[in-house]
Amino acid sequence: MTARHPHAPVIGLDLGGTKIAAALVAADGTVLDRHSLPTPATEGAEAVLDALAEAARAVRAPGTTALGVAAAGVIDPATGTVTSATDTIRGWAGTALAAGLAARTGLPVACDNDVRAAAATELAAPHGGGDGRGGAPHGEGTTLIYAAVGTGVGGAVAAAGRMLHGAAGIAGHLGHLPSPEADGLPCTCGATGHLEAIAAGPGITAHYTRMSGVPADRLETVAARAAGGEPHATAAIVLGAEAVGRALGGLANTLGADRVVVGGGVPRIGPLYTEALAAAFAAELMPPLRELRPVPPRGGPDAAVLGAAALPRTLPLHHPHTTGALR
Repeated sequence: MTARHPHAPVIGLDLGGTKIAAALVAADGTVLDRHSLPTPATEGAEAVLDALAEAARAVRAPGTTALGVAAAGVIDPATGTVTSATDTIRGWAGTALAAGLAARTGLPVACDNDVRAAAATELAAPHGGGDGRGGAPHGEGTTLIYAAVGTGVGGAVAAAGRMLHGAAGIAGHLGHLPSPEADGLPCTCGATGHLEAIAAGPGITAHYTRMSGVPADRLETVAARAAGGEPHATAAIVLGAEAVGRALGGLANTLGADRVVVGGGVPRIGPLYTEALAAAFAAELMPPLRELRPVPPRGGPDAAVLGAAALPRTLPLHHPHTTGALR
């Protein structure tokens, strides 16, 4: 569909646990219109699909040819389904995301995980030289590791400039790497000892409470106490950062990465977090990668919605009133 209309606008939807962002995006990446609304995360999958369709209608213009949605959870672009998810969005696992949205909007739909869509914008941007980014121009040949550390730990991996999806769309879920720092701690996926349990915002907050015996309602509270010199708060943040750094360093060795990006809300704590992560990352690197350093994302707040708008040009399209994916 979009291949026959390469200059037509496309709708991009970014679905998170708290907010849906919609944008009408021109072929050159210009955002023509925006809309956002709260995610009805506790009301079930049908309510979320209805809200996505509402957001799409708010920005739709004549000539719009397709819709891309970047969503939380493990998303399989080939089937258009949510193959796995936490309870951040109630009943989200198993949702026929593409088919449900195509039926509601009458547009062909492509879908992917939200972090993977944001990471794809890193491949599209030129980079290199002097800032630890490395890589080939415009992502050609780039081996990218992208981590998003926030309420959870999401991620994406690209090899030779191509985003990896893996079986059932699960590739890149870095939060579920085994982590010695999280040994015995329950993970949101139901297992124990995964990186997310010690390194995500709630994991850092819970670890602070375990060490100090003092409750904290959220990561920002822990960060404020660390800024005030509270040793348990500092230790919890540093441990979470080091756990991410070690995991990413090991992956960089395994994949031969030439670009490692770390985004999400947790790194906004500032130098206490980012410096601990960078030091732990560097300590893991084999000699050929010693100059590699993690860097922040280039895409800014629009990365996920712009990545979503690009999906219909690269992934299977799911059409209204049909089953399966068409190209």
